[in-house]
Parts: sequence; structure tokens; C-alpha cells
Amino acid sequence: MLLTLAVILIASILFGPASVASGANPVSPDASAPTASTPAPAKPAQKDNLSCLECHEKPGQTMTLPDGSLLSITIDKSHFLGSTHGVNQVGCTDCHTDIHGYPHPEFFAQDLRDVALNFYQVCQKCHEEKYRQAADSVHQHAIANGNKNAAVCSDCHNAHEQPTLTNPLTGSIKAEERIKIPYTCARCHSQIFQEYGSSAHGRLLLSTGNLDVPVCTDCHGVHNIPDPTTARFRLNSPQLCAGCHTDKVKMAKYGLSTNVLNTYVADFHGTTVTLFQKQSPDQASNKPVCFDCHGAHNIAQVGDLQRGLKIKQNLLATCKRCHPGATENFPASWLSHYTPNPQTTPLVYFVQVFYNILIPLVIGGMIVFVISDFIRRTIERRKGASHS
Repeated sequence: MLLTLAVILIASILFGPASVASGANPVSPDASAPTASTPAPAKPAQKDNLSCLECHEKPGQTMTLPDGSLLSITIDKSHFLGSTHGVNQVGCTDCHTDIHGYPHPEFFAQDLRDVALNFYQVCQKCHEEKYRQAADSVHQHAIANGNKNAAVCSDCHNAHEQPTLTNPLTGSIKAEERIKIPYTCARCHSQIFQEYGSSAHGRLLLSTGNLDVPVCTDCHGVHNIPDPTTARFRLNSPQLCAGCHTDKVKMAKYGLSTNVLNTYVADFHGTTVTLFQKQSPDQASNKPVCFDCHGAHNIAQVGDLQRGLKIKQNLLATCKRCHPGATENFPASWLSHYTPNPQTTPLVYFVQVFYNILIPLVIGGMIVFVISDFIRRTIERRKGASHS
């Protein structure tokens, strides 16, 4: 009996640490009756993660892939434990489902891109709704058509370091995470990021942290990103811009008019686009939408000397894109999203006042005439019936 106990003791001393390092479940004392000096037992996911991190937190570890590229397999322990996965105690093997111990099974990715493409589908296990939205996005359609470089979950979210994105009390995205969004998109769309960074919107966000301005996801969506080259996206774009530019509280901070959508829709261009949007949303229209005149990612302030549309020559150059024969006075036919008033456009203003009075009088007069004529004919008909 004593000999058996000695053998067990020696084996536990010699092989206990090795079993932890190899990923096997370490031998633990009976946790059914913890004492004051014994900490509460870790949850299974925590124990599993700490076991994995014992090897993977060592710096400088890499794996050479068949194409010669190096895949880092070092995980920053503090970053992981502070991430949303670490905080919520998601186990390593919840994602790496084929790993049950050491040595690990053979890894079949050919290059670094294959690594991302092999792993992103596991996100569906916990994030099914977001995964389903992304499956119908322009990115996933590109992958289906053979573009391996289109973004997948892990291109935007680092599974080992992803912080919590939203405020648990309000449900809205945290300010510091909102500011990061353009930088995330810039990993693939660097040229667009440069345009955005120099725009009226981008300068406010990136230089001063102003959260009133739109970021990429406000216009393009988050997971269910549509194709921005389609007729449907183009026809819907005025409503995207109106989301901010009709917000009275937000626009009041910058002295901007909130009547831009109404004046656009009242204009010939906007009326046509609105009809297309409601009746033929997938049919292209050659009438301009907001970004045709103001730009999409490189939007300038209206007073900008180089591109601002308050400058007559800039506005003329913009009009000539659709109206190549436009003369110097051509832009004067557009009211620049302003409601007519006696100070800036007196002729248009008083003509509008005249018609605002004339049209109700004419229509009202016609209604009175029709009603009075109907009454007169009814009276005469009754008189004729009584004489007969």
C-alpha cells in the first residue's frame, strides 16, 4: 500500500506540470469542500484558456506556412483576458474546436489569407444574426465570386483582443470605438480613407474627435453592407444624408439648414429621383443625388475655395458634369438649398407669394362656382317638377 502511494506521488510530481503545458486537464484537488485558504475553482473556460495561454503567451512564437509566410501564434494574455471574449469567458476550444490536447492536429492553411478564411465561419456559433447579415453583404458576395481578399469577420474584429463595442447601459457604440471605425475600414480601403480624412466630415472626427459627423458604418451599414454601385443604393442615398442633415439639434450646432431634403425633393432633380426610388428602385436615373454634387468621401465645406459649392466657379464646374453647355450664369437657376426670401432671391420670393395667393383663390373660386351651380340646378329642377 505504501509503495503504491509513493509511486502515485512521484508520478504527480514528474508529470503534473507537463500535463498542464500540453493542454491536458491538470489534476486538481476535490473542489466540493473549499477551505478558507483554497480559492474558488475556476470555471471550465477559464481553466482551459489559462492552460492554452501557458504556452501561447510566450513572445515571438510563429508558425511557417507552406507559402513561407509566418503566422504569429503568440497571444497577449492581458489583452485576451481584457477582451470581450476573455471577460465573457469564451473558451479557446469554443473556436478552435479541433484542438483537444497537445500535440495539436495538423494545420492546413496555405497562407495567411487562408487562415482568416478557414476561421471566420466559426463566428456563426455565437453571432448567428450578425453572421447572417454579413452573408448577404457586398464583402461576402465578393468572396463567393472568388475574391479572397474581401473582408471577413476577423479582418475587422481581432478575436483575441476585441474590446466590448457598446455601452451596456445605453446600447450605443462607445465613443472610443466609434472613432476607430474609419481606421478599421482603412485596412482595405486606404485611398478612400485618405479622401475621408481630408473631408469636412473626416477632419472633424479624426482631428478633434467630433462624434456628430458620420463614420463609414453610418452610410454603408455594419455587417449587411450593400453594394454602393447599384441603382438602389444611389436612389436611397439622399435619405442617408438626410439622417443627419434634417436633425435640427445636430445642425443647429453648426448653423446648417435642415431644409436641404425638402428643397432637393422640391427641385426637378430631387422630384425625379424620388419617383424612381418609389416606383423603380432598381432602375438607374441620370438625375443627380447628393454625392454627385457634394462628393461621397471627399465632401468639402460649401465655403471651401477649391471645391466648395458656394463659390460660383466651383458650382459651374459641378453643373457642367451633366450640363456641358452651361454658361457662367447657369448656376443662378439653382437656389442652393435655400428657401426663397426677399433678401437673397426677391424675384423668386415674390413670384412664389403671388402664386401662393393666386392658386388658392383660383381653386377656391372654382369650388364655390361648382357648388353654387349645383345648388342652382337642383333648385331649378325642383321648381320644374312642381310646375308639372
